[in-house]
Amino acid sequence: MPPHMSPDSSPTPETLHSKPLGIPAGLGRHVFGLGIIAIGLTGLVWGDFITGQTVPNDFPHRTALAYIAAAFLFCTGIILQWRRSACVGSVALATYYTVLVIIVMNGPLLLAHFREYGFYESFSEQLAITAAAVIVYAALARIPAPIAQRLTLFSQLIFGVCALVWGGAHFVYMNLTAPLVPKWLPPSQVFWGYLTGVAFVAAGLAILSRIQARLAAILLTVMLACFTFLVHIRILFADHRLPFNWTELAVNVTLLGAAWIVVDSFAAKTPR
Repeated sequence: MPPHMSPDSSPTPETLHSKPLGIPAGLGRHVFGLGIIAIGLTGLVWGDFITGQTVPNDFPHRTALAYIAAAFLFCTGIILQWRRSACVGSVALATYYTVLVIIVMNGPLLLAHFREYGFYESFSEQLAITAAAVIVYAALARIPAPIAQRLTLFSQLIFGVCALVWGGAHFVYMNLTAPLVPKWLPPSQVFWGYLTGVAFVAAGLAILSRIQARLAAILLTVMLACFTFLVHIRILFADHRLPFNWTELAVNVTLLGAAWIVVDSFAAKTPR
């Protein structure tokens, strides 16, 4: 528990830097780190940038850069597993995604194809990973608690917007979403495509409005966990030679960990 202060007492380093409890101890950070490790391994095995991290084929030394980026992500995912080093890993990951992935890689593509919804979906995936890394940094870094709370709140809102985009993608690309649902699930693949789309939108609205936000984040995390087993692992077993299937599984695990981190952040206690 953070120390209590009398009205006339001055803040101490312990009270000034006290952080929300829950994120360092939660499993979300570990799942998130495993997803980053999986993304790095995918890049190392295939010698290429993963989906969502687009680099032109004629870019100088592209293959070498792909291996460097993959090795960086692999090491960062490992660093995230330990609390003492997770702060460094989270700030490195947030910087990489903000500067290179979001601004350099996806920024020009989004501006050039702003009429195509698919680019917003890909952009939101990278943005959600960045938001989760910022939440971990805010929880562990030696920064004033009010700044940590603002960073956490901003990242939660960003994740809520991302959930809205993912829900919209289910409606815009139902022809691609429905076939991902196992055929044996009643009543139909299209039904589950629309239902999960509505669930994404509802979770996003709840997180943005702060109405039952933690419950919505929990249900969203459970849904992403179901996607891991019912969709991505099943597709991977169907064709394990396709790099895209490995990439999609790695990204889904990372987003599962990101959603779990958001749950942990809502469960954290607010310092006095």
